[in-house]
Amino acid sequence: MAEVFFWCAVLLLAHTYFLYPLSLFLLEGAAQVLKNARDVRRAETVNQGSSGQRALPSVSLVVAAYNEASCIQQKLENSLALAYPAERFEVLIGSDGSSDGTDDIVRACSDARVRLSPAPRAGKTTVLNRCIPMAQGDIVVLSDANTMIEPEAIERLVRHFEDPEVGAVCGKLRLYNPTKQDYEESAYWSYESLIKMYEGRRGAVVGANGGLYAIRRSLFTLLPPSTIVDDFVIPLRILDQGYKVVYEEHAVAHEETTEDYGKEFGRRARIAAGNFQSIRMVPGLLLPTAGFPAFAFWSHKLLRWCAPALMGMALVANLFLLDRLFYQFTLFSQVLFYALAYLGKTGVLKRGTAKKAASVAYYFVTMNLAIVVGFWRFLRNSQRAAWDRTARA
Repeated sequence: MAEVFFWCAVLLLAHTYFLYPLSLFLLEGAAQVLKNARDVRRAETVNQGSSGQRALPSVSLVVAAYNEASCIQQKLENSLALAYPAERFEVLIGSDGSSDGTDDIVRACSDARVRLSPAPRAGKTTVLNRCIPMAQGDIVVLSDANTMIEPEAIERLVRHFEDPEVGAVCGKLRLYNPTKQDYEESAYWSYESLIKMYEGRRGAVVGANGGLYAIRRSLFTLLPPSTIVDDFVIPLRILDQGYKVVYEEHAVAHEETTEDYGKEFGRRARIAAGNFQSIRMVPGLLLPTAGFPAFAFWSHKLLRWCAPALMGMALVANLFLLDRLFYQFTLFSQVLFYALAYLGKTGVLKRGTAKKAASVAYYFVTMNLAIVVGFWRFLRNSQRAAWDRTARA
């Protein structure tokens, strides 16, 4: 029985972290020939038809802001400089009871494309429930106040909506650290972005980057006010309605990471609590009848959230299998990995490959500890929906 538990845990962990991404890669390779043929036919159709100058849809950039005085001016300047027709573009700032002068900075903007929607503090979900229905654009682009968008990104997002089956488009968020070129989150974020890219090619990105994604306004349904991770639930609901959620790797935005690891851990725990909460909001994606989206949801998300329990199961089951040399080796490997994570926490290793390995191990372990904390908060219903901005350099 211990052996069964051990291999179940190991195989499920291997699936969510390695085999699922590999399966996406293989599916992409198998579909590449057909895709190339379709692209050739599409190119011929475009060349034989009109000049391809289709009218761009109207777009509303919606930003939920809470005490963002330190960056809201830069956000406004960045948004108004985007390469999108001015007459078809607006910026809607939803202030969630900001008390640091954020509202005054937005009001001082003389550009008629900027609107402010202030209200007492109630949480980001309430801001989005208020602002998305009042947006004038057919397409709503959601972004964070501290996320800076590259000029061509909006047009690259909205061109996907020419396909009536597309309901949402996720952009590419590039994280940067002003003091460290290499940091733990960069490798993991690159790995996650690669998975999103392959999921997007199959029309089933499971969750968006909150810094930059677009939806059809007509597909938005009001969220429960207690919703914690709106950027995860909104695209999932659209996916659950039968629409595609795709990924545009050339629609890029930039966001700074934080140096405060305590607050970063709290942010991850908050997201984890919201992830568990989201399961009941998209019941259709739990069923095999949903097809590939269900496979992606289970493989990329649900099993990932079970990783802490699976890691614990593998370790405990391994303790009952030490009569064989192979399982002595697997136990040694697990202990070595956790020891490496501890060294990553202490910072004893100063440079080289060992330091990078320890940092990655520490990041992985703390990420899964945050899932445990988030699950506990979910069970106790103690995670509030209102968010606090993360301090940046």
